[in-house]
Amino acid sequence: MSQYDFDLITLGAGSGGVRASRLTAQLGRRVAVVEESRVGGTCVMRGCVPKKLLVQAAHFAEDFADAEGFGWNVEGVSFDWPRLIVAKNTELNRLEGVYQRILRDNGVTLLSGRGVVVDPHTVEVEGKRFTCERILVATGGRPSLPDIPGIQYAITSNEALDLMQLPTRMAIVGGGYIAVEFAGIFNALGVKVTQVLRGDTVLRGFDEDIRAALAEEMSKRGIDLRCETVVESIERAPGGGYCLRLGDDETLETDLVMYATGRRPNTDGLGLEAAGVELDRSGAIKVDEYSATAIASIFAVGDVTDRMNLTPVAIAEARALVDTLYLERPTRPDYDNVPTAVFSNPPVGTVGLTEAQARQRCGCGIDVYLSRFKPMRNTLSGRDERTMMKVIVERGSDRVLGLHVVGPDAPEMVQGFAVALKCGVTKAVLDSTIGIHPTAAEELVTLREKRPDPSPECQE
Repeated sequence: MSQYDFDLITLGAGSGGVRASRLTAQLGRRVAVVEESRVGGTCVMRGCVPKKLLVQAAHFAEDFADAEGFGWNVEGVSFDWPRLIVAKNTELNRLEGVYQRILRDNGVTLLSGRGVVVDPHTVEVEGKRFTCERILVATGGRPSLPDIPGIQYAITSNEALDLMQLPTRMAIVGGGYIAVEFAGIFNALGVKVTQVLRGDTVLRGFDEDIRAALAEEMSKRGIDLRCETVVESIERAPGGGYCLRLGDDETLETDLVMYATGRRPNTDGLGLEAAGVELDRSGAIKVDEYSATAIASIFAVGDVTDRMNLTPVAIAEARALVDTLYLERPTRPDYDNVPTAVFSNPPVGTVGLTEAQARQRCGCGIDVYLSRFKPMRNTLSGRDERTMMKVIVERGSDRVLGLHVVGPDAPEMVQGFAVALKCGVTKAVLDSTIGIHPTAAEELVTLREKRPDPSPECQE
């Protein structure tokens, strides 16, 4: 018998932690998962899933508005936000039960409470100590807030998911994917949204044409984008609500303030540094390409490592770790051509390199194909919205380096094309593929006109 209580103790019952624990238990190992909150983690309980449910609810606002152009008489339509929140919570309770059953059916022990690493082979949970051969840290991340006067008045995405009534006015601070997603949700449901961001436009780090196209469509919908603006303080307003003090002596009055200015790894108070685990300046756990820390018995996957903070990536990291530790098959997660989506309004789907990244790699040796068009649905609805599609190709090899879409169903389209990029698809293969007509997706296999290169040094 082993000298330890468990072969593996996992801190965190989120997507990565549950996957690693389940797979390890299926191999006959003794596994425990420690969770101080809800089983399912950020994605299922406080992120992707509840947010997507609210996004889908928000889309009905446009569906009802567009229906008249197709002959429908839509009268007396009303919306009940509290009813939506109750329905959302019911679904989350169901999903938590599913995750608990997955652990239980695979023989994983669930330890409720906060886990603290005592030493490389010991974890303490609510005053009780458990020993193990290996420790996996998969505690994810949490919203971070800046240190400014009045920040205590602000909510984060966590609280936004549980509001029991909608405000009339709302200020969302931040320009990343969480900020634009919640701006789209609340705007579509009738809230007057002002989005305040430090950068020149939304979605820093994404392809520039994505950023420009999304910002334009958000503005058309009535979202007030305040770019290159900094919030210096938040104060209670005399008549109720809050007053944001901005730069240049500007002010912004609103009923609710939400901050979405970044997330930080959940490593505080876990005892990691005392056990010898190295953290970076943001608190992320430093790991090698096999998710190993500086301590031979301690590993980490998911957002707590701050590598590529996406749920499917955390799951892939977990599977690779199990292969490495228990199947004698050293496996490194593959971070190339990972597709991602922003469930903004309209949504974004992207895979591969941005144009800037492609130019950094290939210099002038790329071709860019770009199209903006009105989706068929909008020809009758009258909605002023255009879809943007972009394909970036390495000229010498003809290989597609990046593919980007802003518009309805963008994430669904890009998931399929991500498989093609993973297989090394070329532009010639796209050109030879017969499109499905009439669809928006067929545009991606019918792009023929190259966009003139804007770089002076690349112009012939």
